[in-house]
This record gives sequence, structure tokens and C-alpha cells, in this order.
Amino acid sequence: MFSPGGRSLSGVNVGEREALGQSAVWRAVNLIAGTLASLALKSYTGGSTGEARKQVPSIFDNPDPDGQTPFEWKETAFAQLILHGRCGALKVRNAAGALVALPLVPPSAFRVELPTAADSQQPSGGLWFWVTLDNNSQVKLDGDDFWYVPALSMDGKTGIGILDAGVNALGTAVAGDEAAGRSFSQGAFISGMVTPEYDDDVNDTDPVKIRQDLDRAVLGVENAGRIAVIARRLKFTPWTMTAQQAQFIESRQFSIEEISRYSGVPPHLLMQTDKQTSWGTGVDEQNRGLSKYVLGHWASRFEQRASRLLANPRWCEFDFASLERPNIAVEIDLLVKQVEAGLLTKNEARAIRNLPPLPEPAPAPAPPADDEGDDDAPPAE
Repeated sequence: MFSPGGRSLSGVNVGEREALGQSAVWRAVNLIAGTLASLALKSYTGGSTGEARKQVPSIFDNPDPDGQTPFEWKETAFAQLILHGRCGALKVRNAAGALVALPLVPPSAFRVELPTAADSQQPSGGLWFWVTLDNNSQVKLDGDDFWYVPALSMDGKTGIGILDAGVNALGTAVAGDEAAGRSFSQGAFISGMVTPEYDDDVNDTDPVKIRQDLDRAVLGVENAGRIAVIARRLKFTPWTMTAQQAQFIESRQFSIEEISRYSGVPPHLLMQTDKQTSWGTGVDEQNRGLSKYVLGHWASRFEQRASRLLANPRWCEFDFASLERPNIAVEIDLLVKQVEAGLLTKNEARAIRNLPPLPEPAPAPAPPADDEGDDDAPPAE
């Protein structure tokens, strides 16, 4: 069973803070969560039997009225899904039993538990949720009082996030940062062994003093680039790595590629453009692929769980129209063709471009009344 983060093979503990401390992880999570949060989550009814679907109000128009804004709520939910593999919210109801709020619960504050035969009753939705409240008390809830969205799962119950599946890749990236930081904090990128040129130059208490003198003269950012002078006859044997062995820059680039694989975000959107073109149709197709293969499946997972909270036949859907709009020239050309084909009216096309409707034409004057029908009479012989 996967657990959220933990100790990696590099020996580094990886948690939420350490993962988001990696610029590529921060960018990837921000990009996916922020982009999906910027899309309207609309609720509809109809549309299944050929009738036109109609937008209707729902809890997802403002899921946390006294807390987060709709954008913040969606962004937080997707960030939790990506990193932890799950997100959940308490179902708050009014006196009449209507759902009025869905305040999110941090993934660290709830755990999923499978029902057992010893349970006096089976949970609604098939799962129990142990939730730690703000006062540190724990309550056991089921699907009637807790809304739950899992990510990719091996058992259909517990989701797997990047902190779970990518703990070793993230640990390597964090360890690389720590190694680079220590190298900078120690001034010189060297380590080694110091020995006296003659055995009788050093007594039993001198090694500690020699090391302290060397550390003060060599280590630290303030000593970088300086020449160290020690009033002793010492021989320094360096323990150094070659540039090929160190590979600080290469390892960091590889970490970006690893995070790109785990998140699905193309490297150029993580500001890694060394191995690909950063403009043109190639990048445009990658951006379309992000919408189709990454954002699309996160959105579908969320939509289907959200639709279960609505009474049939209502359902939820993210509006991708604003995200998939082409450039202005192409869009105007498409709108003109749709108006000419009768698919859109001129005012509908103008609304898509955020333009005001055209003024209504003045009604045509009524034709004058016929005079006793004489106008249509044949001329007299």
C-alpha cells in the first residue's frame, strides 16, 4: 500500500514541503491546478435524449461560501489530488437537509478505511473516513457526510499521488539541492585530507586547531574565491570529483524531465527548452496534448465525482472552450463561416468575441391598406 511521501532511496525524507520546494514540481502543480481552477465548473440538465441541455445552479457555483473562493477551492482540490492522490470535503447541510457547503479537508487530516464484516453497519459509498477536525477530535464518517475524490488507484479505493509514486525521483532532486547548497555554503567545491610535512610538527592536540583554522580560512560563501594562508607546513590531498562525476547541472535537468514524466506537463512548460524547439507548431501541439491527455483526465475524474452530488439528471462539466480557443485570426474566420452556414447568428458570434449585440433593426412599415380593392381591378375597356 502506498503512503504519502516518506523516505526515499537517497536517504532524504520527502513530504509536501520538500516536493513543492522543487521549482519543477511547484510549476507543474501550479500549472495543472491553476489552469483547471480557471475553468468554469458548470452544472447542466438535459441533453441526453436530443433535447438542448440547460445550465442550472448547483453547489459547485460557490462550494465554500464562508471560506475559499470558487477558484481557490478548485485549485486546492486539484493540488491535493496531484500531490496526495486524493481530496475530500465535509458535506455541510442546512436545517432542511440541503447541501450548502463543501469545505475541503487536508489530505493529512483524513484517512480512508475499508469496511469489515465486524462493522455494525456498512458505510454509504462503501468507505469509512476518519477525519480530524479543527479541535483535534476525530469523527468517523461515510459518504453521506464526506465527499471523496481519489486519483489513480490500484484497489479502486485509495488514490496514488506524485508524493507516493515519485518519492525516489523527488528524493534524488531534493538530495541534489542539498548537496549543491552545502557546496555553496562551504565556499570551495573541494574536500580532502591535510597532513603535516613532518611527523614531529604536530602534537596530539594540534589536529583540532588545524581543522578549525582551515575551516575559518576556506569554508563559507564569504571565503569563495579567496586565497587561504595557514602558518603551518601542511600537505593537502584533495578528494575531488571530476566534472563528469559531479554533473550538478545535468542531474537537475534530469530531475526536471522526471517530474515532467510524473506530472505529464511538457518540459517546455517547466522552462526546460534545451532539447526541443520552444516555438512553432511543435509546441502548439504539445500544448494541445496537455489539454487532452493531462487536464482532460483530471477534469473527467473530478466531474464524475461532482455529478454524484447532484440530483439526476443533473451533471457537471468543466468549460474548456476558453482554453481551447484558437488565435484571433483563426477564431474570427471560423465564426464568419459558422454565421454564413447558419450555425450561429451574428449576435451569438459577437457574444463569443465579447462584443455587444447589434441594434435591432427598425420594424418595416406596414403596407398601405387597399382602396376597396380597386387597385387590383383590371383596367376598364
